Amino acid sequence: MSSISFIGLGGMTHAIASRAVAGGSSVELIGRDAAKAKGLAAELGAGATVGTFGAVPVGDIVVLAVPYTSAVPVVAQYGDALAGKVIIDISNTFDSDATGVVTPEGTSGAQEIAKAAPASAHVVKAFNTVFGHVLVQERPLDVLFAGDDARAKADVSAFIASLGLRPLDVGGLEMARWLEGIGPLLMGLARNGAGTFDVALGVDLRG
Repeated sequence: MSSISFIGLGGMTHAIASRAVAGGSSVELIGRDAAKAKGLAAELGAGATVGTFGAVPVGDIVVLAVPYTSAVPVVAQYGDALAGKVIIDISNTFDSDATGVVTPEGTSGAQEIAKAAPASAHVVKAFNTVFGHVLVQERPLDVLFAGDDARAKADVSAFIASLGLRPLDVGGLEMARWLEGIGPLLMGLARNGAGTFDVALGVDLRG
C-alpha cells in the first residue's frame, strides 16, 4: 500500500484518487479550498484525509494535479516541503486552441517543474495522456510515463499498476515534451477522426 498526496482538487484528482483508494492506497487531498477538499475526502471514503496547503505532504508520492500555468508557482511556493518526494506532474501544456504546446522548443512543462523543485525531489511525467472521464471507467488503460530517476520511476510504475492500469516507461524526463505533445494529438483525434472524447491511446505489444 502506498501513501499518495494530491495537490489540486479537480477532475483528475477525483479520477486518480478514486482508483487509488480502490487499490488500497492511503490518500491525502490538498487544496486552497478546505471545504472542497473535505467534501472530496468524504466522497472517496476509505480514510482519505485532508492536508494543509503549503505544509509537507504526507505521501512519498505527490500528484501535482494543477493546471500547468499554476504548476511551477505552486512547486516554488512549497519549496523544501517537497524535498525527497516523488512528484508526478500530470499537467498538459497545450495552447488555447489545443493545437500546440506553450513551452519553448527543447523543454517541457515537467522539466520546468523539476527546475523549481528541491534537488532531492524527483519529477515523473504521467497521466497526461488519459482523459479524466476515461480514467474513472473500469477498463484496461495504458499510462505512459517519463523520468530521470530509476527509483522514482519504479515507485510511479508500481503506483500506476496498483490502479489497475498498465505503466509504460518511455524514457528520461526529456521525453516529457513528447508526452505533452500527445495532448493536442488527443484533442485533434477526439474532435475529428474519433468524433468523441470517450477515447484513449494504447500500445499493442506484439510477440
